[in-house]
Amino acid sequence: MNTNKYNWILYFITATIVITIAVQVYWNYKNFQLNKQRVTNEIQLSLDNALEEYYANLAKTDFLTIIKTNNPSEENPKFSFSKTEIKINTDVNDSEKVDSILLKLQNRFKKNDSIRGFTQWSESGDGFTLMKNNPLRAVKVLKGKKASDSLKLIKSLKPIFVSLQRDSLEYNKIDSLLQKQLKGKNIEIAYWLNHEKSDSLFFSTKSDIVHDKFLFVNSKSTYLKPKEAFKLGYVSPFKEALKRSSFGILLSFLLASAIVSCLFYLLKIIKHQKQLAEVKNDLISNITHEFKTPIATIGVALESIKNFKVIDDKKKTESYLDMSNEQLSKLNVMVEKLLETATLDSENLNLKKEQTNISDLLNTVVSKHQLQNEEKHISFIDSEASIIANVDVFHFENAMNNLVDNAIKYGGDTISVKLVKKKNDAIISVTDNGNTLTKTNKERVFEKFYRIPKGNTHDVKGFGIGLYYTKKIIEKHGGTIQLDLKNKLTAFNITIPNE
Repeated sequence: MNTNKYNWILYFITATIVITIAVQVYWNYKNFQLNKQRVTNEIQLSLDNALEEYYANLAKTDFLTIIKTNNPSEENPKFSFSKTEIKINTDVNDSEKVDSILLKLQNRFKKNDSIRGFTQWSESGDGFTLMKNNPLRAVKVLKGKKASDSLKLIKSLKPIFVSLQRDSLEYNKIDSLLQKQLKGKNIEIAYWLNHEKSDSLFFSTKSDIVHDKFLFVNSKSTYLKPKEAFKLGYVSPFKEALKRSSFGILLSFLLASAIVSCLFYLLKIIKHQKQLAEVKNDLISNITHEFKTPIATIGVALESIKNFKVIDDKKKTESYLDMSNEQLSKLNVMVEKLLETATLDSENLNLKKEQTNISDLLNTVVSKHQLQNEEKHISFIDSEASIIANVDVFHFENAMNNLVDNAIKYGGDTISVKLVKKKNDAIISVTDNGNTLTKTNKERVFEKFYRIPKGNTHDVKGFGIGLYYTKKIIEKHGGTIQLDLKNKLTAFNITIPNE
């Protein structure tokens, strides 16, 4: 995959993510605003319903029916309706009650000729009626609209219906009904009530609420008198609207997260494929270059033997044959490395572990590389205590050889191999003062076939499998390997069990 195509895919995925998030944010914002308006409408409806219910209850209770007899001489008349018996007490000889009424009411008739009559009753509903120019009569007073509606069906009665109007309201009952309405709609907010008459504040519960910002709704109840208003102030329903929108927000977040995660995963796969393509190209280039040299050398040697008649010269013939044999050995080693790498990820690689002195093994490795690279300074710092570990000598030694060889190829002039015993582990550090490795390729040096990019330059031989092989061998021994880049030093730290 070329770079331009990869960049276009990256731009497309980025644009898709941004658009997805923007759409989800817009959708959640509109849903939140809609829920906020719904809460406001429900608060308005709760206030109206509370007042309607309150006034409806008043209409039922503040309605009186006065029943009197047509014949004042009739004693204790009885009327029955809806399985209820009403008995009127006609005892007008109760001197205490009658005298007190007459004394007061007769004076009223004299002072004000516009008054036609008076009615007085007790809590039990028994009372007296005195009409102008008529004798005193006993009456029964019934409360409630239901009783009056039932009495209308009795034709022999001539009841008087009275509807009362109150100037004062029971605000605690209104508040209780309002709370009931809000609770039924699952609304929990702080609020206060204002009762206004002729644009003047008549009553308020605001003293119970302390808040900076309030919203207001006015009741639209049909029971309100002209120039009378009920106003409800309440805290902004932000939390209530957010609570109602929480499911949508959560669902939107999960869907957006899933989409973004999938896109990032797709981008990661594409990036990985791009890296694999680059590694493949580098591997083909390296293999071609590495194989070309021994093949060309062998070809030249054979051509010399054939065309230049060196076969008669036994010494030159042996020299060419030795050269060809050496190059064939190199080809064989490279092929073996490639084949061996193919088995590292499978269970086909069987390690033959045995108790081995790690100090002696590392000393052998360091000594061999020091003899082959006299221009480098390679030192070995041994542990004070002898360290014996259960390892496969062949593969473990190859792994250590790869690390030292890597330090020689890419490191500086000073290389140090250090062995330390720590509890049940052996710590091996291979350090060099080179600066070839950087944080950019730090995480990739253990990848199969990965080499530090140098363009078409092939000054360092290899296929990029040395560190990969080392990491796999260490892990198969139950150990770990890490790369540290500190203080201008490159250090590979290996930890393996020593028991």
